[in-house]
Amino acid sequence: MEHVHLAVEEDDLYSGYNDYNPTFDSEELENDAGFQQAVRTSHGRRPPMTAKFPGTAIGSRPLSRIPMASSMGRPMTGAMLVRGCLNNSYVGLLGSTFDPLGQSRGPAPPLEAKNEDTPEEKIKILEKKVNDLIEESCMAQSMGALQLALEKAKEAGRKERALVRQREQSGNADHINLDLTYSVLLNLANQYANNEMYPEALNSYQVIVKNKMFSNAGRLKVNMANIYFKQKNYPKAIKFYRMALDQISNVHKEMRIKIMQNIGVVFVRMGQYSDAITSFEHIMSESPNIKTGFNLILCYYAIGDRERMKKAFQKLISVPLGIDDEDKYIPSNDDASSNMVIEAIKNDKLHQMERELKTLAEKYIMTAAKLIAPAIETSFATGFDWCVDMVKTSQYVELANDLEINKAITYLRQKDFNQAVETLKTFEKKDSRVKSAAATNLSFLYFLEKDYDQADRYADLAMNADRYNPAALINKGNTVFVKQDYEKAAEFYKEALRNDSSCTEALYNLGLAYKRLNRLEEALDCFLKLHAILRNSAQVMYQLANLCELLEDPQQAIEWLMQVISVTPTDPHALAKLGELHDGEGDKSQAFQYYYESFRYFPSNIDVIEWLGAYYIETQFCEKAIQYFERATLIQPTQVKWRLMVASCYRRSGNYQKALETYKDIHCKFPENVECLRFLVRLCTDMGLKEVQEYATKLKKVEKMKEIREQVSSSCSHSSSSTKGERLSARMRSLPASNEPYEASSPKELDVSYVDPLGPQMERPKTGAKKRVDDDDFADEELGDDLLPE
Repeated sequence: MEHVHLAVEEDDLYSGYNDYNPTFDSEELENDAGFQQAVRTSHGRRPPMTAKFPGTAIGSRPLSRIPMASSMGRPMTGAMLVRGCLNNSYVGLLGSTFDPLGQSRGPAPPLEAKNEDTPEEKIKILEKKVNDLIEESCMAQSMGALQLALEKAKEAGRKERALVRQREQSGNADHINLDLTYSVLLNLANQYANNEMYPEALNSYQVIVKNKMFSNAGRLKVNMANIYFKQKNYPKAIKFYRMALDQISNVHKEMRIKIMQNIGVVFVRMGQYSDAITSFEHIMSESPNIKTGFNLILCYYAIGDRERMKKAFQKLISVPLGIDDEDKYIPSNDDASSNMVIEAIKNDKLHQMERELKTLAEKYIMTAAKLIAPAIETSFATGFDWCVDMVKTSQYVELANDLEINKAITYLRQKDFNQAVETLKTFEKKDSRVKSAAATNLSFLYFLEKDYDQADRYADLAMNADRYNPAALINKGNTVFVKQDYEKAAEFYKEALRNDSSCTEALYNLGLAYKRLNRLEEALDCFLKLHAILRNSAQVMYQLANLCELLEDPQQAIEWLMQVISVTPTDPHALAKLGELHDGEGDKSQAFQYYYESFRYFPSNIDVIEWLGAYYIETQFCEKAIQYFERATLIQPTQVKWRLMVASCYRRSGNYQKALETYKDIHCKFPENVECLRFLVRLCTDMGLKEVQEYATKLKKVEKMKEIREQVSSSCSHSSSSTKGERLSARMRSLPASNEPYEASSPKELDVSYVDPLGPQMERPKTGAKKRVDDDDFADEELGDDLLPE
């Protein structure tokens, strides 16, 4: 006790609180060698504490011998309380290893591995596999892999049945996952339906519908009704639609409306328009929409109810679309932040959906007006005017002008050009867009009537009203094209393409302009680009074939023509052109095949007929050639050439009597034909007939008259006498000698105006088979095609 000093009454009760205690100095721990040694190794021991704490009288006595406050006769000070707490925390560490990081215990034991052999774990794994297969099936279906989606759905079904069996074996049958079973069956039924395996799909749906444990499964009867509709089993489709309608409460109004729409459509397919009208009228009274309103008009039109057609049209144009005003997308000049927002939403998905809905509504209204206009009034014009008046008082005011233009186009389809022109001329004082559309159509009409000055004037008017109207620019280019100013026409076509890069008419006409300018490579580029857009256009492929021929690439031309034939296998002109190209390549048999096919589809092509006749003569089948030349005689009865060819075939085949009769017939119809008289003289001489002198006299008279005519024409044209002498000597050499055998007749015995193809020196005629689209005709008829605005 000598070391314990009791505080006197005068001592400060709170002394020692501000004294420095190194025990609480964490910064000095770096300099504490014992602490650092204990941190570095778990085997070190902290040395005994010998430091004396200032402000106390404890010294170095063991901490366990500190007397309790009750033996001191006065309360313990705050300083002693703090020290007592501190020192007691170290009591447990004395005599033991200091290991604050727990390094002496070694690494943590590994996690206990899951036992996958337990029934619960097996069930969880199997459930996950089933869910994964359902997800994979849906993903495959969304990417178009329908067969793979079906396989995944079937596999999910097998796994799910195995899962149910496993639950039953483990005694957990009460915990079957009904949602998973429903998902598997529904996905399988959907995949069957997507693969058009309708009986299997119906069976799968039936399994779900009959199971009372599946709530709201009755809605799937809509899916079953859709399948019956695809199978054209309309009575069953109606039955299932109505069953589904009975099981859907009135809360789901939108679903009920859609089912009633389907019921109305099925009644239309069955021809029961009154029942369909009942469904559509109910929808229009409860929740009107554009499609149902249009269907209602169609039903009224089918039953011929004029007044109800009018009422239905008024209901159609009054259907609210729920689309905001387009003015909200117009940026203001004041607020920059709002302008940025407007730019961001100007072409977002919502605005695109609004535009598509508005376009669809306008399409239905235009179609309905064109349909009912002739039926609701005594005349088409009166009915159209009524529709226009109704539209002007509705939310579709801008459609009134389009309806007027469609009225003019309808006049045009009815071949009433004057009324069409008068109707379009009323738009000359309208706003720029309507004026441009009307002037474009007027230009096209005048172009069709070959009134190119008026067409040019209205094309200019359309361009002035709307310079970015590609149809107006094309019409202007057409009017310049027919004036053979191809460079300027090409500029208009290029400007139209700059305004609308997908304008196929401008690209086609530009190719034609380049072709006329002999810029064949550029024309080829135009038509190749057009072919990439219009893959199955026979006209484009024919132009490509023609350009390849002009570029002296016949093999490529043949390839393009083969593509034309694949699209239009009965096109006689393309077949004839193929025959011509193969003939030029020396492939006579292939040329004959295509010429023969061309003749079979169009037996009036004189060039094809001539080629086939010459082919049979060359192959020594003169009898077969006769039928072709006789057909040519029917086509061109005033051409003596074909009659002479028929007679020549008879002569070559040895039928002299028939040949003589044919020549006599030719002489009766063409008494001044020198070639016919020569052959008559020759045949009569060889056959020993008395008429030989008569025909010889006629031949001299005709030749004399021909010489006089040639001399007159020669003097008028100041031709040289040497040329005339050569022609006369050639004619004299062509006369057969009296002792020359008939079979040795030379092919040179005919006048230059008729070449006998029977001789060895006969040159096969270049048919020049008519191209599928003649260049000149194309400029007149095809340049302005499809310019009427949709």
